[in-house]
Amino acid sequence: MKIKLSVQVTLAALATIAVALPVVSAQAAEVEVLHYWTSGGEAKSVAELKKMMEAKGINWKDFAVAGGGGENAMTALKARVIAGSAPTAAQIKGPSIQEWGKEGVLANIDAAATEGKWEANLPKVVSNVMKYQGHYVAAPVNVHRVNWLWINPEVLAKAGAKAPTNFVEFFDAADKIKKAGMIAVAHGGQPWQDATVFESVALGVGGADFYKKAIVQLDPASLTGPTMIKTFETLAKIKTYIDKDAAGRDWNLATAMIINGKAGMQFMGDWAKGEFTAAGKQPGKDYLCMPAPGTDKAFTFNIDSMTMFKVKSAEEQKSQLVLAGAIMSPEFQEVFNLNKGSIPARAGVSRAKFDSCAIKSMDDMDATSKNGGLVPSFAHGMAIDSAKAGAFQDVIAKFMNSSMTPQAAVLALAKAAKAK
Repeated sequence: MKIKLSVQVTLAALATIAVALPVVSAQAAEVEVLHYWTSGGEAKSVAELKKMMEAKGINWKDFAVAGGGGENAMTALKARVIAGSAPTAAQIKGPSIQEWGKEGVLANIDAAATEGKWEANLPKVVSNVMKYQGHYVAAPVNVHRVNWLWINPEVLAKAGAKAPTNFVEFFDAADKIKKAGMIAVAHGGQPWQDATVFESVALGVGGADFYKKAIVQLDPASLTGPTMIKTFETLAKIKTYIDKDAAGRDWNLATAMIINGKAGMQFMGDWAKGEFTAAGKQPGKDYLCMPAPGTDKAFTFNIDSMTMFKVKSAEEQKSQLVLAGAIMSPEFQEVFNLNKGSIPARAGVSRAKFDSCAIKSMDDMDATSKNGGLVPSFAHGMAIDSAKAGAFQDVIAKFMNSSMTPQAAVLALAKAAKAK
């Protein structure tokens, strides 16, 4: 789920790719869209957007690049921009939008935002991510909530445990599950998964204000202070409930452990819900979705968005604005998010077809956008630039896989905050 992106690439590094790719001149009333939504549900959603565009008389040119969690797509995009043939739109998110903005290659789509009343329909924290120097350059597709805890209620019942709302209750439940001979915490030992757990723990231990100071603003005192030490101490304790075979396990296999009753709890974003749905499981009955311990008043977000690149002709610009408007339409936001497990980025979408986990997510996003608890996920490319995020991940992965002390970890984290 994580994208490492730096727009600062050398011409030499990509010269061969750029030369190999043909320069494509877009036809009138056509949009070319680069994305990496290639799984079943995602591909279905893209097909809906294509259908909407073609109904408006605009041809859809698909530029799907599979693999690498988006890294392959970013390599292809850089090559196309260098070759002077940027697509109409590309799937980019978070601080990476700002990095592309600095290159001077993004299109101003304020006209679509004005017509669609985006300012009134998007939380400010979301609309800010979609802008470069005050102008809209991207359209949000969805919002993933990252700070979820997924629970198998049958495992809890067998262990005589209850669903936890804070870390005291979490460790009590974990002890009981472990004593009952089951795995307490399903986890995949990959750096981005370690970072996903870490950010939920930091949020649960310190709250949204601490999270913003330490992880978004990179305040040195917050990064090295007692709250961050406690975060790593809590993480160290969670480690003791993870099974010995976790190293390298994919996230969906960890989710399968919850589905199959082999494990009790998993820290993971709402894309995990797709696994439960595919297995025919019902929320509230076969599985529980709860905010990670101590984070019920907060919401870590990961937003997928389509970023618009400068196109040459008036016809192409017009088609681009139509595309932006279609992405933000309630119709598309509904169908895409029903398929993806996420929730609409905008207000005004019918909730009728969404399940209880999605409704909870919508309510919590609305509440946290008003109380200051809506914060960007660092583990999923929304909070800090890719160099710093990568350095943070390295520290957390080392901590998870060694006897590194919490005191040493906070010093390493403060150093990682200076990565360039």
